[in-house]
Amino acid sequence: MSAAPHIGLTPASEPPYGHERQPADKPVVHGSLALDALIWGPPGAIPDERKLRHLGQALAEVLAGRRAPETIADRLTDRAYRELLRAGQMIKTSRTPFAGSMHVKEPRDGAIEMCVLVHCGERNRVLAVRLERRGVQWLCTDFETA
Repeated sequence: MSAAPHIGLTPASEPPYGHERQPADKPVVHGSLALDALIWGPPGAIPDERKLRHLGQALAEVLAGRRAPETIADRLTDRAYRELLRAGQMIKTSRTPFAGSMHVKEPRDGAIEMCVLVHCGERNRVLAVRLERRGVQWLCTDFETA
C-alpha cells in the first residue's frame, strides 16, 4: 500500500511593491458592490437593468450607513449628492440591505424612474430613484425612501 502524498502549506504572499499599490485617492470598498458606469448608447437605448439594480443597491447601502457617499458621487447630480449627504442614515437596519425586485419606467425620453424593494431584515423598504440622461451618461437627479 502506498502512502498518501504530502501536501505542504503555501507561504503567505509578499505585500505589493510601492508601484503595485492602489492610489490613496481611490476609495477602498470592502464587501460592497463595485459600480459600472451608467453609460448607454444613443438616445432611446434601453437601460441595462443590471446596472440600475447595482445603483439601487449602492444607494441603499449609503442610506443605511454601510457605504461611503463618495463612492457614488459620480452617479448623482450635485443637487442629489447634497441631498444624500444631508439625508444621512435614512434606512435603519442591523444588516446590509439587499436590492430585490425592481420596477423601471421611462416617463419620457431621457428620464427613468425606478422603484426598488430593499430587503432590510425585519422590515423592507422602498427606494424610488429618478435618473436623467446627461449626454451618454445617466445621473440620479432625485431619490426617496419609505
